[in-house]
Amino acid sequence: MSTEDPADDITPAAAPAHAHLGVDTVEALVRRQLATALGGRRGMAEAAVPGIVFTLLWLTTKELQWALVASLVVAGAALLLRVVQRGSTQFVLNAIFGIGIGWVFVRWAESSGGSESDQALAFFLPGILISLGYTVVLGASCLAGWPMLGFMLGSVTGDPTAWHDDRQIVRLCNRLTWVMLLPGAVGVLLQGPVWLLGHQGTMDADQAVVLILILRTGLGWALRIASWSGMIWLLARNATPLETRPA
Repeated sequence: MSTEDPADDITPAAAPAHAHLGVDTVEALVRRQLATALGGRRGMAEAAVPGIVFTLLWLTTKELQWALVASLVVAGAALLLRVVQRGSTQFVLNAIFGIGIGWVFVRWAESSGGSESDQALAFFLPGILISLGYTVVLGASCLAGWPMLGFMLGSVTGDPTAWHDDRQIVRLCNRLTWVMLLPGAVGVLLQGPVWLLGHQGTMDADQAVVLILILRTGLGWALRIASWSGMIWLLARNATPLETRPA
């Protein structure tokens, strides 16, 4: 039995422009293409598991180098499996890139005279900064009337801006983008202060690492589930007909 997520079976080549999809609602169009753009459950797991491995190994062994290597090995194994299965490597490569950036920040903390606990804390800073930038960009795209989700869908169809000609697609993408940015925004608001307290010594660095782990893997997944539930609710309404386009 295949273990592939159904969303992973949808490739850009199988998702033509919405005029040729044969669907009668904007929501059906977005459902089909959103799965491809976001990678499904497998893609989400591939992006998250290496960071979880790093955190758990660091907390249990206090061996920073081993934690970094183990997270890279897990990501490498996922990459190898993708290559063997001839699947998309996008999300595995994103995880490897994140580990690489984290490693740079660890070395930066080490060169600044930080303890191993400070270095472990530094590993999480890129993720917080990336989430902050992600939140700002998504929010700004909505305010500008060009919601980022629309470009994600456009990248699947092969025309990055055609979706903007349909006002109903723009409205739906705008709503979905606001919902999609909420987990990252809440994560920054909660993890950011914890990181700063640990970095400044107001909170023990190990305690800060534990709290960030809880926020990222516990509350973080709960927020993602809530966000996806909200997006599914919006997409399940099936109430927005596609605009008729001239021949």
